Amino acid sequence: MHYKKEYSDVLKEVESTINGISEEEAQNRLAKNGPNELKESDKVPIWKMFLESFKDPLVIILLIAAIVQIFLGEFVESIIIFVVVILNSVLGVTQTRKAESSLDSLKKLSSPNAKVLRDGNKKTIPVRDIVVGDIVFLEAGDYIPADGRIIEAQTLKVVEGMLTGEAEAVLKHSEKIVEEVGIGDQRNMVFSGATVVYGRGTLVVTATGMNTEVGKVATLLETAGNKQTPLQAKLDEFGKKLGIIIMILAALIFIIQVIRGYISGQSMSILIFDSFMFAIAVAVAAIPEALSSIVTIVLAVGTKDMAKKQAIIRKLPAVETLGSTSVICTDKTGTLTQNKMTVVDFFMYGVSKDAVNEKGNDSDQVEAINLSSTLCNDSEITEAGKEIGDPTEIALLHFATKRGIDYKELREKYDRLSEIPFDSDRKLMSTVNSINGDAIMFTKGAPDVVFSRSKYALNDGEVVEIDDKIIEQYKKVNEEFSNRALRVLAFAIKDVPDDNFVPCLEDEVEMTLVGLMAMIDPPREQVYDAVKEAIGAGIKTVMITGDHKTTASAIAREIGIMAEDDISLTGQELDALSETELKNKLEHITVYARVSPENKIRIVKAWQEKGYITAMTGDGVNDAPALKQADIGIGMGSGTDVAKDASAMILTDDNFSTIVSAIEVGRTVYSNIKKAITYLFAGNLGAIIAILFAVFVNWPNPFTALQLLFINLINDSLPAIALGLEASEPNIMKEKPRDINEGILAGGTLKDVIIRGCIIGIVVIVAQYIGDLSSPELGAAMAFSTVTLARIFQTLPARSNYIPVLKLGLFKNKYAIGAIVVCLCLYSIVLIPGVRGIFNIPETFGWLQFGICLGFSIIAALIMDLSKLLNKIK
Repeated sequence: MHYKKEYSDVLKEVESTINGISEEEAQNRLAKNGPNELKESDKVPIWKMFLESFKDPLVIILLIAAIVQIFLGEFVESIIIFVVVILNSVLGVTQTRKAESSLDSLKKLSSPNAKVLRDGNKKTIPVRDIVVGDIVFLEAGDYIPADGRIIEAQTLKVVEGMLTGEAEAVLKHSEKIVEEVGIGDQRNMVFSGATVVYGRGTLVVTATGMNTEVGKVATLLETAGNKQTPLQAKLDEFGKKLGIIIMILAALIFIIQVIRGYISGQSMSILIFDSFMFAIAVAVAAIPEALSSIVTIVLAVGTKDMAKKQAIIRKLPAVETLGSTSVICTDKTGTLTQNKMTVVDFFMYGVSKDAVNEKGNDSDQVEAINLSSTLCNDSEITEAGKEIGDPTEIALLHFATKRGIDYKELREKYDRLSEIPFDSDRKLMSTVNSINGDAIMFTKGAPDVVFSRSKYALNDGEVVEIDDKIIEQYKKVNEEFSNRALRVLAFAIKDVPDDNFVPCLEDEVEMTLVGLMAMIDPPREQVYDAVKEAIGAGIKTVMITGDHKTTASAIAREIGIMAEDDISLTGQELDALSETELKNKLEHITVYARVSPENKIRIVKAWQEKGYITAMTGDGVNDAPALKQADIGIGMGSGTDVAKDASAMILTDDNFSTIVSAIEVGRTVYSNIKKAITYLFAGNLGAIIAILFAVFVNWPNPFTALQLLFINLINDSLPAIALGLEASEPNIMKEKPRDINEGILAGGTLKDVIIRGCIIGIVVIVAQYIGDLSSPELGAAMAFSTVTLARIFQTLPARSNYIPVLKLGLFKNKYAIGAIVVCLCLYSIVLIPGVRGIFNIPETFGWLQFGICLGFSIIAALIMDLSKLLNKIK
């Protein structure tokens, strides 16, 4: 803990001096400890990643099915299966390689060269050659090349947002810090990758490369696990079970077919081959070949919808993960708030707030605070609207502009003659300006300091000596502002001798107190409704910020994140908790302040261990490990490349409400995927029921192997994809997040599959029976036509598990209507003379038989729609 030591002791510890180390010693240390750069583990070769993508059970079954179909002569469908599998593999490899670019972005944080002191001489060297013990010089605009203890600081301000998440510049000093503090409060230390925005300084390097704080982040980033989405996990699990069931079913049908043929006296060689081919055809019919591609397409459509809502998806499965999110760990600054300090209140003794309108006020006291806040101010807003300087000072300029004051005109009119810059010890800044021929010193700073140095006060523009009544009123108002987590500045003025007066620290006394201004980074307007909607959807929102606990808690209470019995913790308080204590308190901790990267990962893991799907937002380097660890990492569009690369989704508007909108899309995507799955398995089950019934009652097979493949070809793609494009179910954001342990057929899906499958199976059996009264060939043709048409028309009731299709709007999903039309056209091909024979459709199959099949199919669809009454209307 170098920040708790005098810099002279740190110099001894790293075996260096105020004049640096020798060039010879530097080379020895470089050879021993390696260059000052981030390392990464060896990447898995692309070819190996590609081959590993074929381990999925469903993929293996599909490949087997495709090979079998080649033997059956069905080359087209085999090629389609191969193409889909290969495309999915290529997509997965590409996404993984993109995710691995996080460390490459980390490497870009350092500047290429740095100024150091070696052998007592100042020289410029490559950053990678810096070693522990080097003395490094810093000035405005420099990237800090390594971690170090400050030896000298002259108004040195550093932006450490890449580690702390806070955009405000931190004023550094060289004094030791006695108490134990987190990274954000180590004011006598600087860290690799941070940026100097003001002043100058000198440091002694205490850590380089992977030993720096950024290096620790890189290590965490590599060790943070890549998470499977809930859908991926469930599809893997379901694929294994489905494969076993299908193989058992195929074997059972094969055995029954062989036994039945043997009894009837058929040739064993032909019997075994035909039975084997039919069993394989049944297995192929039971496999939803299009499932992987349908899931990919629906996710891609969800990605497009999210992009319209300012959410860019980098990793396709993140769309589905969002839909099951139950906890959002969000940053405060810029996500929940506007990331823009804003003056929200003020106080001037003796002046009514109503008297200060937006166009300004001509009273002496108001004019005094106008001049104090704009002249004693180093910030600037360019003509293009670019803000330059400290966010607090910029807030003062915006407040003045809002009230009709041209601060640039004031600065041109009232020249700055001299100044005393702000420093953290005295907590004041003063300037001397020429005001209508007089020299006046304007001072702003911490209220308690300004109060103690003021002898007079303005009372409705009149200078009066401060008494107990005035100072108590100021202290009371300041306390009220502080309780609201507002940042408060006090302003004072003082007449000074003449234009040649140069102020010193001793002159900042006996001033005239003018007033107070209070500011805060206010919540975004949309956040209130978004948090409320998240609560209604059963989603817990947790604030994780680098800001102070009081400020963070106040914002959390205001926007509704923090309930009455909730608590807030600092990073140090979190470190003091055991795993058991954290687990017991976790659901009541809604605010974490002044946290470290390790804290963030611990918080995310704690929620995950309790079974919650966790989303994490972030914009800084410090956020990257937690973003990768989370089930879904959400980077900010304005954030660092490191955070974006570690994220699955990026918010282009940095807005919390966009996350909630994206969750709604994610829930819709998952719901639609389940509809597609229900549609596919219900159709397949209907065909299997008809086959098994025929086998067990010794009927002729209702379908040929070619017919089964044709049914799959026209029914397993377009309608399922169309269902994936269905609009959101009403009240989808009023449902609780689904249980991550929920199976792929849970939540009523299995029941719907069985009900619809049985309905299809029954009408097919009845159609075959009617056809068999004339001939087995006609019975098979009617069974084939009925199952094909019933699966086509199943598209309509499958659009919702709860709402009848007429209430949904029969033509609202134009993709579903289009899919039905295309499938009907494809089916009509098998009725064309010359093609009928290929599909075993006899000449006796005419308009009457087609009408019967069509009628049964429509009746089946109507019954499916009516069966929704069995479900609880949501």
